[in-house]
Amino acid sequence: MLLNEHKSKLLFEKAHILVPQGAAVFPGEEDGFSTNFPLPWFLKAQVLSGGRGKAGGILRIDDPAEFPDKARKLFNRSIKGEFVPFIRVEPGEAIEQEFYLSLTVSREHRCILLTTGRQGGVEIEKLGSDNLLVQRITLPGGLVPHQIRAAFFHLGLDREQFQPFQELLTTLFGCMLDNGLLMAEINPLIITPDNRLVALDGKVEMDDNFAELNPGTEAFYQREHATNEENMARDAGLSFVRLPGWVGLMVNGAGLAMATMDLLNFSGLPASNFLDLGGAADQKRMETALELLFGDDQVQTIFINLFGGILSCEKVALALKGALGGESPQKPIVVRMSGKDAEAGLQVLRKLDVDNLHMAEDMQAAIGILDTIRPAQTPAVEFPAPLDLPLGPRPAPADYSCDAVFNIDKGTPILVQGITGREGRLHTQLMLEYGANVVAGVTPFKGGEEVLGVPVYNSIAEAARAGKIGASIIFVPPRMAADAVAEAVANEIPWTVCITEGITQHDMLAAFTRAKGSPTRIVGPNTPGIIVPGQTKIGIMPTRPFSPGPVAILSRSGTLTYEVADRLTRAGIGQSLCVGIGGDPFIGINFVDMFEMIRNHDETKVVIVLGEIGGQAEENLAEYVVRTGFDKPVISFIAGQTAPAGKRLGHAGAILDSGGGIKDKLETMGRAGFAVCPSLEAVAKTAARALK
Repeated sequence: MLLNEHKSKLLFEKAHILVPQGAAVFPGEEDGFSTNFPLPWFLKAQVLSGGRGKAGGILRIDDPAEFPDKARKLFNRSIKGEFVPFIRVEPGEAIEQEFYLSLTVSREHRCILLTTGRQGGVEIEKLGSDNLLVQRITLPGGLVPHQIRAAFFHLGLDREQFQPFQELLTTLFGCMLDNGLLMAEINPLIITPDNRLVALDGKVEMDDNFAELNPGTEAFYQREHATNEENMARDAGLSFVRLPGWVGLMVNGAGLAMATMDLLNFSGLPASNFLDLGGAADQKRMETALELLFGDDQVQTIFINLFGGILSCEKVALALKGALGGESPQKPIVVRMSGKDAEAGLQVLRKLDVDNLHMAEDMQAAIGILDTIRPAQTPAVEFPAPLDLPLGPRPAPADYSCDAVFNIDKGTPILVQGITGREGRLHTQLMLEYGANVVAGVTPFKGGEEVLGVPVYNSIAEAARAGKIGASIIFVPPRMAADAVAEAVANEIPWTVCITEGITQHDMLAAFTRAKGSPTRIVGPNTPGIIVPGQTKIGIMPTRPFSPGPVAILSRSGTLTYEVADRLTRAGIGQSLCVGIGGDPFIGINFVDMFEMIRNHDETKVVIVLGEIGGQAEENLAEYVVRTGFDKPVISFIAGQTAPAGKRLGHAGAILDSGGGIKDKLETMGRAGFAVCPSLEAVAKTAARALK
């Protein structure tokens, strides 16, 4: 959640960081505005994009009579495509010196970066390498005195300013932790002639997971920055992003939604939105999603693409039936269902016997139907053709040896953390039905109970004394899940699989710091888990798509894992193991860690990597494969290739930082000899060729 300057300063004020006086003025309030602020006043357009000063988004007033006209001028201005919902009015501040100060959670470095600059400004990164000092702050340790001193001396402040600077930086860091901030930037931080340190401008980004867990943070969300559709989706718990096309998209699961968006865009049927129903596609969500798409004039046709994993396609079809209320949909709808209860779901829809509702057996058939019912006038949206690279050669490596092994099989004794909860109980039953060796559960204060014949203990330490534990699986709410990971690590459980999504990034950074040097392999969080087909599963993966065989699937997406496994199985190709590494920015084991184990896994002959936009995981893997001479064929598919830069698509880690990121990612993988598949359709075919 990105805060505008006004809301950022309100948060700073709450934390007792000095900011200029300020007042918010909305359209229609220009003529009645009055204040006792001393002149000059500065009128500052409140938008989320940067560079507003250069775009004329800040105006100076020396006479209050100028205010109404200049305020209206800002309200009528568009800044990088954003309209101005309101302005902040501030009195001018006398500036003796100005600097740059920020705290930012770094995905690359897995820590918080403290950055201080001797000069501030909109082009801070262009002021030379000597301007910035960047220091790493680890959690849970936090900011330490020598880092404060280093920042202070870098800025060259006078000695008497040390105490106020130390108080400011300590307060800013406390504000970051207390409010789940991913970024707290002051640019510029000024010193006034009377030696006050003032945050003249502020920019704050709050972790969406923290905001979800703390309803009070809603006060900092500015609804005017979003469209009505975006606010409506947000209120309903849907992941929604506006896109430039005309095919309305509704999918369950972020990975599959990204892959479907790409398929539409590459097929000349551009998507008008990204809409992920998530795993809770009940009638209320379906009604909201359809209301969004039916009410959007840009949407001319709707594509509903579902793969039933844990989610039942039949239940979704019944929800869609209820949402339609027995009437034909207002716009043509094409529905593709696969996986759990897919045929039953399609049968529900066929029995509706209404116009404008088309059923497809698979994604390619759906594309064919969409093309057939294309309206006469549709706007063209151009996308480059997807990269399609066959398996290629790799440079001869230096000698490399590795003794890591993948040691999960049907005998692995499993412990369920949170076994007495609804999700824990459900998936314990499903794991037991598959033949998993679930030997214990843990829920504090429930020790001595049994769940499905599995003994429950108060702690992992208690359970470990009763018998060997090879892996734990975590079904614990987000507030407590990081501590559940830490408990598994403290007890040196060989594997721990954290299913929980919605954990704050600060909590996971601290958990991973504590886990350094531990023998515990952490999978996740926000993972569907692990399945060794025909032997065991430690997770929430549906068993229907999987079959034993020689292909390993490693994925950042649950739905893509199920989709690809199903396609492989239908092609007669089984799987040796499938691991969801998780879709969050900070996860435990990554692709490289898994490749270390797979290189010694005799059952695995081919590896499929299902990646997404965001982060460097796939590039790091390509470098590892070349450096170490990994010699098993690697097939890759990356979802989200046509995503707009800067937009998060469902997964917290799925955000494209720059327009060139996808091309670089794919080409790096290609240079490492990976087969780069242009579509899901190509994955199974490429695997079959690799096995030959």
